Amino acid sequence: MTTQTAAPAHELTSIQVEVIGSALESICDEMGETLVKTSYSPNIKERRDCTTALFDAAGNTLAQAEHIPIHLGSLMGIVSEVMRAYPLDDIKEGDAFLGNDPYAGGGTHLHDIVLVTPIFIDGRLRAWASNLAHHSDFADRQHNHIFEEGLRIPPVRFLRDNEYVADVFRFILTNMQVPDERIADFNAQVASNRLAVRRYRELCEKYNADTLDRAGELLLDYTERKTRAGIAEIPNGRYTFHDTFDYTGFPHTLDMSVEVTVEDHDIHLTFSAPPQVRAGFNVVRTALEATVYYAIKTLVGKDIPSNGGLYRPIHVSAPLGSVLNSVSPAAVNVRTMTTQRVVDLVYGALANAIPGRVFAAANGAVASIVFSGTNPRTDRFYVYGESIGGGLGGGCESDGLDGVQAHITNTSNLPVESLESEYPLTVLRYELVNGSGGAGEHRGGMGIHRQIRADHDDCYAELETSRVHSHPWGLFGGGDGASSRIEVNGTESDVVQTVLAKGEFASMFTAGGGGYGEPSKRPQHEIERDVREERLSAEEATRLYGTSS
Repeated sequence: MTTQTAAPAHELTSIQVEVIGSALESICDEMGETLVKTSYSPNIKERRDCTTALFDAAGNTLAQAEHIPIHLGSLMGIVSEVMRAYPLDDIKEGDAFLGNDPYAGGGTHLHDIVLVTPIFIDGRLRAWASNLAHHSDFADRQHNHIFEEGLRIPPVRFLRDNEYVADVFRFILTNMQVPDERIADFNAQVASNRLAVRRYRELCEKYNADTLDRAGELLLDYTERKTRAGIAEIPNGRYTFHDTFDYTGFPHTLDMSVEVTVEDHDIHLTFSAPPQVRAGFNVVRTALEATVYYAIKTLVGKDIPSNGGLYRPIHVSAPLGSVLNSVSPAAVNVRTMTTQRVVDLVYGALANAIPGRVFAAANGAVASIVFSGTNPRTDRFYVYGESIGGGLGGGCESDGLDGVQAHITNTSNLPVESLESEYPLTVLRYELVNGSGGAGEHRGGMGIHRQIRADHDDCYAELETSRVHSHPWGLFGGGDGASSRIEVNGTESDVVQTVLAKGEFASMFTAGGGGYGEPSKRPQHEIERDVREERLSAEEATRLYGTSS
């Protein structure tokens, strides 16, 4: 391709770097919209359970769309794994590579399948386009170890000369429970990356490739400086916090803690956690790092770009072989449950150091439900999966939000109309859980109640959550949020997996957020508003705030 002459790379101004950085972010955003609008499964086209990113030739993150923070753990590992598996001279224009394995593919769990495409300019590898899509498959599984959780895909060439590698594609589809959906969603992922390749080449035509390379380096350096400046606003010192982790169907409560050390412009986070377990909530290192990067970014500068410069002053460690740094063959299917607790630990540790920036604990889980079986309308197998939001913790200036996804997940609600048109299921109730937010000067947000009925026999249902035995904690005198719970046919249950007959139903009640500040300081007009809007009954208002009107 022919590129225009641009200013020498060493003469780039800060404004030019900012403009190019914004252009890279714009490419990621457009990739994401392409993926959502061309996909087939409700999990992607409705819930937007996907993420896009651009990397430089060495695999450093240049830009990431603001989709799902935990997905960074899968994205940032895939390029290095591809280059480890394939010699550079064997990577060609028109190739694309697929992977999902947490231990040999740069992934964090098997549902999140990453497609990465090399971008060549004038025959030279200059960058990588990457997207991740959560494929609603692998239902009715056990989670004692990784081999029970689905198909492990190490980095493998998926396209050659812009065509699917037929044997690889056939092998993958044979191991999928809903192959027609997978074909359509893979097509969407390919389209998203092809758009990115085209847009990146257009940038090169405008600025030339060397300028883009240099701008990427400067952008990472700029992000590092901003991150270090934000960290420097935290008082130097050593801060600790302890919390517990519980999970439906797991008999033990696990103790976890973090020690955060702030040294001028660097921050070190040392986690303690039990040894990895025979359950699906273990966390691989890249998932832990992605969670910590998110948490620190929210505390030191929300406007900091999401690229590799953010990672440089943040140092993370956890015992190898532990729940927070697992090794093969630990199961990892619901690792987001545990990473939510990682955010709680970081926020709890830094609450006293920067009280105006930290809010109380959110619902503390990525409560998930999966229904699957044979759809009597189509005689085909289906898999419906969704994570249900909960309450956000109260902050120093406002109440916590009700019924939202918190922290490391950012998926959208699956509308009732979409769910019932796609699957043989009926939503009986979908509502906020009144009074589930912790009391406080600024109360915690309320959790969600989602009740779903099976409209066919032999409906496999899997319901999982955390904060069942513990509570999202309040800050500075604020009350705890209500815990989560699961019901099957109206009876509370700790069974994760069950089979429903036609007409039977299951419910997920998610936790509320913790409150912030002394409840006695809550303004009277806000208490009256809560009662008026039926967020609290008069009895609940009296119990929480000592008044009902």
